[in-house]
Amino acid sequence: MVDRLRILVATMNPGKLREVRGVLADLPIKLAGLDEHQDWPQAVEDGETFEENAVIKARHYAALSGAYVLADDSGLEVDALNGAPGVHSSRYAGSERDAQTNNAKLVAALAGVPAERRAARFRCVVALAFGAEILATASGTFEGRIVDQPAGHNGFGYDPHFFVPEYDMTAAQLPPETKNRISHRGQALRSIRPAIERLLGGA
Repeated sequence: MVDRLRILVATMNPGKLREVRGVLADLPIKLAGLDEHQDWPQAVEDGETFEENAVIKARHYAALSGAYVLADDSGLEVDALNGAPGVHSSRYAGSERDAQTNNAKLVAALAGVPAERRAARFRCVVALAFGAEILATASGTFEGRIVDQPAGHNGFGYDPHFFVPEYDMTAAQLPPETKNRISHRGQALRSIRPAIERLLGGA
């Protein structure tokens, strides 16, 4: 067993990095984000699926860093919008990736749609890479429905508008430990955990 294996998490989103660290907190690994590498060229996420984009990001940043890289691609699928925004979730309202304008566009797109037809899910695929090799991928989904009025401050992105009926609150109202246990990202990370443990055991 090695001490503090370093894994680069391919994100500049502090909320996403916080969730990854929370789910994998008990492993002897050091998880660093891309905030110290803002001069690096960004990965071109032109895949048609979450898995394709996760793999693109993982390989891109593994080549740049020479490190193990954990990348995810995730987004929101709304049934009444035929699965949109899907892989375009972060850029739904434009290339600025602004959560407020994305949410405003989402609410406008669902104007007049009754609650029973607002079923939605978050979907996440994570990929673990070293060099050009993809060591593992895993996925998870998180079911809920979209509400017009935002609530909560714990989450990010679409979380304030994503209502989770089982808990009678939005994803942004859930305590972080609860969200990490049931969320799409939490599921995907727990599924890829054995691949990380293999790295620890073999190093």
